[in-house]
Amino acid sequence: MRAPARRSSAPRATSPQLSPPLPSTHPSTNDVLIIGAGIIGAAVAWQALRGGQSVTYLDPSPGAGATFAAAGMLAPVTEATVGEDALTALCVASASLWPAFAAELADAAGMDLGFETSGTLTVGYDQADAAQLDRLHALHTRLGLRSEPITVAQAREREPFLGPQLSCALWVAGDHQVDPRAVHRALLAVLAADPRATFIRSSATELLLGRDGRAIGATDAHGGVHHAGTVVLAAGTASGRLVAPMRHVRLPVRAVTGQTLRLRTSPGFDLAHVVRGTVQMRPIYIVPRAGGDVVVGATSEERDAEDMASAGGVFALLRDARALVPGIDELSFVEVTNRGRPGTPDSLPLIGETGVPGLLAATGHFRNGILLTPLTAVAVGGLLGAAPSDDPDLAAVLGAADPRRFGPETTR
Repeated sequence: MRAPARRSSAPRATSPQLSPPLPSTHPSTNDVLIIGAGIIGAAVAWQALRGGQSVTYLDPSPGAGATFAAAGMLAPVTEATVGEDALTALCVASASLWPAFAAELADAAGMDLGFETSGTLTVGYDQADAAQLDRLHALHTRLGLRSEPITVAQAREREPFLGPQLSCALWVAGDHQVDPRAVHRALLAVLAADPRATFIRSSATELLLGRDGRAIGATDAHGGVHHAGTVVLAAGTASGRLVAPMRHVRLPVRAVTGQTLRLRTSPGFDLAHVVRGTVQMRPIYIVPRAGGDVVVGATSEERDAEDMASAGGVFALLRDARALVPGIDELSFVEVTNRGRPGTPDSLPLIGETGVPGLLAATGHFRNGILLTPLTAVAVGGLLGAAPSDDPDLAAVLGAADPRRFGPETTR
């Protein structure tokens, strides 16, 4: 359960707190080269180290991309969508790994990750939203997911800060949350403390292939050359560009821009649960943090201006959030974050072998990157020689995320 919110006068961070490794342009040779050190790349790196591998991880600004904007909802049930059964199965499998993943990482780093099991309330504003929530509950029933329709009065007993005009409510006890920035800080800390890990503060410019066509490393933007027995591509929206020159692999990753807002609680406002819902069919979520922040989000825009927030997007988020939880009017505005999330044509991630020997993918997670972090780390770690999961269901659901489903023959 969530601890009471604590107010702080500390300045608000506007960029990730990076761990100590210094920039390097010197050549490196390790067992594994990981391109990208957001939460996915960093988790894969940690898993590789735990499997006895030496690791080079390459990123100009670790955690400054989609990880920095993420709200951290671990919500396979409320994220379930009609027509995306395979994605839901992946999310359910990964959610089951989060408690152990969080406990082990918190212990290794000596940090609190903000992992909370207080459940999620999903509510609707009008009758159209109520019909949508009925359809969502029917989907849950068909997929064997647990959600409980409750009255609006019962929802207000759980969460007194809900607004006066609501039409319906659904309680999902098993949908939780974590603080992505805290998780990422913890991952960077354990990587920085391990002498087998080498951090290169630079971006990859080209993947290197041997004469036999095997991936053997990459060059970076500062001229460094980094060799490894296996290369893992976890570069988010840049992943497709890096493989574009290759004939035998295709990773169709595009940026889907999303905005999140961060507010700071005021005295008397203590939202106890994640609140999700729709307002006139527009999705919105409100995520309270134990330290006093409240994250608001839901926008998705197919546009290129990844680093520029739109006034309309900010207005829409605040308008719909206050319809469900009017008390946010009294909160302080801290930050708006706008980032491109790596989406794929079928909304499924790209996890595993690419068709190029020695090149693995861990990208394309779109809106579920935080939720899918443990599953991705376990899956890629198994291919790197770490102890594989003993759960046979994981292998079954991971088939849907095989990067080779987008082989070159699909476009050539």
